[in-house]
Amino acid sequence: MQQRINNPAVILPESLKPAQALVKAAKDAGVPESTLDLVHLRASQVNGCGFCVDGGARQMRKAGETEERLFAVAAWRDAPYFTDAERAALALAESVTRIADSSDPVPDAVWDEAARHYDERGLAALVLMIGVTNLFNRFNVATRQVAGKGW
Repeated sequence: MQQRINNPAVILPESLKPAQALVKAAKDAGVPESTLDLVHLRASQVNGCGFCVDGGARQMRKAGETEERLFAVAAWRDAPYFTDAERAALALAESVTRIADSSDPVPDAVWDEAARHYDERGLAALVLMIGVTNLFNRFNVATRQVAGKGW
């Protein structure tokens, strides 16, 4: 794969600070960082963003994430490695990422399960992380950022 242009955040570096501020706000809201990282990885898998899947998995591994969990994120429903709270966050990530795929893109059942595990700040953090991930995935997929370069 050939990269089309440099990453838009590199070309327009002033755009990176607001995005980093959103990520920081999400990380400061009390949701475990490992959960936010799982959400980032799953949304990136759904979007086919090799750059974010590769970089996110590498970062998670450096932070101590197990290989079993990393390998199983794409099949989280059938893997025993995730807590109920993480499963709720992953389901939310999939629903929010796939909003165009359904007439009811974030069903009440998905939202309500997430709300059983996370308070309003936690839900806000999850939605922010999912949104920022989708933003970066779109930059990277559109410009064909190559996995393994960067981060």
